[in-house]
Amino acid sequence: MNNLNDNFPSDYVDLTDKIDQTKQGNDFYNPNVLINLGPSHPAMHGTLRVMCRVNGETIEDAKCEIGYLHRAIEKLGEVKTYHQWIVYTDRLNYCSALNNNVAYVMAVENVMNITVTERCMWIRVICMELARIIDHIICVAINALDMGAMTVFWLFYHWREEAYTMIESMCGMRLTTSYARIGGMMYDFPDDLIPRLKKFVENFPKAIDEIEGLLTSNRIWIDRTKGVGKLSAAEAIKYGLTGPCLRASGVNVDLRRDRPYYTYSELDFDVVVASGGDVYDRYLVRMEEIRQSVRILKQCILRLPNGPLWVDDKRVRIPDKIDVYTKMEVLIHHFKIFMEGINVPPGEAYTCVEGPNGELGFYIVSRGGPKAWRMRVKSPSFMLFQHFEKSILKEKIPDAVSILGSVNVIAGELDR
Repeated sequence: MNNLNDNFPSDYVDLTDKIDQTKQGNDFYNPNVLINLGPSHPAMHGTLRVMCRVNGETIEDAKCEIGYLHRAIEKLGEVKTYHQWIVYTDRLNYCSALNNNVAYVMAVENVMNITVTERCMWIRVICMELARIIDHIICVAINALDMGAMTVFWLFYHWREEAYTMIESMCGMRLTTSYARIGGMMYDFPDDLIPRLKKFVENFPKAIDEIEGLLTSNRIWIDRTKGVGKLSAAEAIKYGLTGPCLRASGVNVDLRRDRPYYTYSELDFDVVVASGGDVYDRYLVRMEEIRQSVRILKQCILRLPNGPLWVDDKRVRIPDKIDVYTKMEVLIHHFKIFMEGINVPPGEAYTCVEGPNGELGFYIVSRGGPKAWRMRVKSPSFMLFQHFEKSILKEKIPDAVSILGSVNVIAGELDR
């Protein structure tokens, strides 16, 4: 019979080699047991593996392994044209694809020194805040479901579907949107979107109040989340955390305020900061950030200007369909944009935004032509997952599930 180890490549490293398996007590009794959390486990979302050394229900040591969803997205960014790669940004954090789309095209526009129109800026802010709401809904609802609070899941997911229906009317897609374009957007808002968005921001806060009534003072929820997975401000900075998890540990940083882009400097909103750094505080931060996103959307609705959606730049301006169908020169220009790609001059830029889970950045190096020479993604999930080993030490196995849910690691941007 062949040795099972023969099936692994020579550079394969078993996680058991990285875990301290020191025996405790005599040789006939060893309370330490090695178990796998994931990747084939619902709480690990099918792509995260954590090898734990447990003593009863207590996790004494842990090592994480990533790479189960690696799809070479960064390399594809170097072999696809700038337009073709937009669809791949949807597959990073697929819970907030609109935010990924906008952050990426902003990076390309920075390399090309393009400033989009005022209407386009306001539309992009609306898209990013709607994406933030959806992402936080998923984080809170799924974590509550993992801990047995199914009612919260159904209440919150109703509003997630309402948001997706609005997104579908914007671009024809719900989950993977590909809505942004270099220099503009795929489509302008439909005529009925603003009235529907008004109704959404008026009624949604009532649901937030109801969910907070179910969880915030719930003794079971508090016992399962308070003091669990604590990270101090110094530890959060050390591990490179960003976004709600960093602010839940008491670090007051938000790129929308500290390094504003688009129209955020004109908007009135609060940066939500807590101090406990545990699962409970991460929940509180996200719930209040949902309220702040609703507050931002209300201001955007009132201030959304009329005017052109696209920048007046022939290098990137996608012609209107009616002109493509009726004018030969426009048809040729349309064909060249999509078949050959746009010509981006030599240069480089790192562009980052305050994504739902933290700093999402794109680093692009261009040597000219329609494709990037180097494309790199700084994903918040990669930073968030690296502290998971530390957070679950001395915690119980069910607590590891709640800690992971509060961190909200999305495997699509973790592995890239």
